[in-house]
This record gives sequence, structure tokens and C-alpha cells, in this order.
Amino acid sequence: MTIHFIGAGPGAADLITLRARDLIAASPVCLYAGSLVDPAVLAHCPPGATLVDTARLTLDEIVGHLTDAHAAGHDVARLCSGDPSVFSAVAEQMRRLDAAGIPYDVCPGVSAYAAAAAELGRELTVPGVAQTVVLTRTSENASAMPAGETLATLGAARATMVIHLSVQRIEAVVAELLPVYGPDTPVAVVAWASRPDQVVLRGPLAGIAEAVRAAGVRRAAVIIVGDALAAEGFRDSHLYSVERDRACAP
Repeated sequence: MTIHFIGAGPGAADLITLRARDLIAASPVCLYAGSLVDPAVLAHCPPGATLVDTARLTLDEIVGHLTDAHAAGHDVARLCSGDPSVFSAVAEQMRRLDAAGIPYDVCPGVSAYAAAAAELGRELTVPGVAQTVVLTRTSENASAMPAGETLATLGAARATMVIHLSVQRIEAVVAELLPVYGPDTPVAVVAWASRPDQVVLRGPLAGIAEAVRAAGVRRAAVIIVGDALAAEGFRDSHLYSVERDRACAP
């Protein structure tokens, strides 16, 4: 019996992988966050499956459900919004399962930042403009950030920055970023990316907080900052260049 940590995607029910679909269909128990996972994803569960909404459960309660299902001989589909590798809180669940000797695996999914970039029609790494993407968050109403991982420190290179779980404190985010990115740096805020009710806001760093408040965006959003969002006139990548030696190309 295995606990399957499954990336359920950013919101749209069809943005899950074929592997995710098949694992859900084969698991008689499914744990999911009802506040984030589209109910349509649960349609892949087998008939009679036990469905547990974890939105209001504690870590101990969630692990208790996983342990009970394993003891009963059931595979479990543990759905995580977006991709399990980023801000999914699976590390502490895995640690508990390791201690209990319960096996698990991980099925990747589409992250909210990837869905947001798709909706914006932008590549976050543009030749000569930005070749690094920083994924981070802020610490209000959440675990403290490690020392040195401030927005100002991470933004010093002016790489493309994606800030999760922070739109509710957009003014503070802007205040921290202004000294390193400058007021005219393009910003996009995408809430509920890929869902029918998604909200997409664009503007300069200096004015994005006002736009966010006016739109009433307070959760389930990513903030993307960087020149890649408005890059024009950049050079073509070396990948398809006529100057590239294709004799050794994979």
C-alpha cells in the first residue's frame, strides 16, 4: 500500500497529468484540500471512494487518515494543489510517514507559477534579460523565512521573481522590492490561474498594489516581478541559432 502525493494542478480540472488521473482512479481513499482542488478532479476517484477534505484538519489528523488507510490496506491519493515540490507542506507529512515505515511516492503537477506564465503568454527566462527564476514567499501568517531570504536579498540580481502566498500583504511586498527593482519594473498578479474565475492584473511595480486592492484579490494568487514580463527586442536564443554546432546536438 502506498501514499501517493499527487500534484492536482493550479485549478483547472484538466491540468493534471495522465499519471495523476490513473493514481486517483486506483486509490480507494483520497485526501484533498477542498478550498483549492477543483471538485471535478474528484470525479476520477473510484466508485465508493472515501473522500477526506483536509482544508480544516491539523497535521496530526491528516497523518492519522493516511495511517489508518495504510493499515486497512488501501492506497491513498493525497492531492496537493499545484506541484508537490513547492509550498505544498508535504515534507512534514513525508517525515511522519518515514517514521511510521509507510511507503509513499510523488506525482508532479502543474505549478501555479507555470499556469500564470501561460495565461500571461510569457516566458519567464528570456535571453539577455533574465535566465533565473526565484520562487519564494513572505512570512506573514506563515512559517518564518530563513535568515537571508528576504525579498530585497533575493531580488538583488533582478532575476524574475515569483512570490507565492503573499498577495494579502501586497503593499509590504512592493515596499521591499522597490529599492532593488525600481518603480517601473513590470509586475503581474494572477489569482486562481487557469480557472474560469481567474484574475490577471498587470502594471508597474509602483502601482500594482492599488490594482490588487481595487480588484479585491486577497488569496490564491502569485506575484510575478521582472523585466522578462515586458521584454522586447531581445536576441534569439542559441538553441536554434545557425551558429550552433548541430553535429553534437542531442
